[in-house]
Amino acid sequence: MTDFSRRAVLAGGAALLATPGLAQPRWPARPVQLLCPWAAGGGTDAVLRMIGILLEKELGQPFNVVNRTGGSGVVGHAAISQAQPDGYTLGMITAEICMLHWQGLTEITYRNYTPLSLVNNDAPGVTVNSNSPYRDVKALADAIKASRPGQLKASGTGQGGIWHLALAGWLNAMGLKADHVRWVPSNGAAPAMQDLAAGGLDFTTCSIPEARAMLDANRARALAVMAPARVTAFPAIPTLKEAMGVDYNTGAWRGIAGPPGLPAAVVQTMEVALDKVFKSKEYQDFLLARGFGAVYENAAGFATHLAAADISLGNSMKEAGLAKS
Repeated sequence: MTDFSRRAVLAGGAALLATPGLAQPRWPARPVQLLCPWAAGGGTDAVLRMIGILLEKELGQPFNVVNRTGGSGVVGHAAISQAQPDGYTLGMITAEICMLHWQGLTEITYRNYTPLSLVNNDAPGVTVNSNSPYRDVKALADAIKASRPGQLKASGTGQGGIWHLALAGWLNAMGLKADHVRWVPSNGAAPAMQDLAAGGLDFTTCSIPEARAMLDANRARALAVMAPARVTAFPAIPTLKEAMGVDYNTGAWRGIAGPPGLPAAVVQTMEVALDKVFKSKEYQDFLLARGFGAVYENAAGFATHLAAADISLGNSMKEAGLAKS
């Protein structure tokens, strides 16, 4: 070997040794577990499974969904926040993480996570029976203001659920008390929509996708959506701001997160991959087919969203007398 060749080999070896992180295995080097705090078959489970499939295509390792249910979402959310911070246990956190601690059900808050991206937000709608005299949301709002406290009835979920808080927030934005409209607890959006169609309620505030069956059957009519922009799958439904000048929005959002202290390489890799997943035709077609809201934020944007949601939902819970902390 010539002196020149020997020097080239030595220089190349020194460069390899000097390259930071070169000896580190590329993440992910094995399957990743995605924890879902809600049951299989639901909306959160469906969104997370689709994302897992697309992440596997992007990153070359299986992303396996594991449902960890119980405690009104506490069990699964706690498991995500308490996982080893190595990137091999991540999960989907939902709007409830900004509600559970206000209810006194857990001490875990959004601060106990490394946010990676917001991938979906289903805004609540204001829906009436197809025979309702209220043809637009302003007419309904005027009727609410003119009514006695408790005279009108609404539903969409159980007491203190996300759609109950949507109503409380809307009433507060109109200058009314959170209990001005009587909330009728239900075991979910489906029975609430059946009650609406049967004439037992004045309106509901569940998401438009959840109301879709009754809307398609012409047994209900959506007046507005509590979102900053119209929902892609339902372009004819105006926002509250468009229809009555009230700039209020909320939603049942879903995002990918991990435990605190995730390595920067994991965060960066996931952020790039999730951006591609969200923009992919497969994911956009999935959201459109389900009527889910196509809303995205990167890691920094999701962190900002979490902080704002915690304040907004906390205020709504306080107004409704549902907060214990």
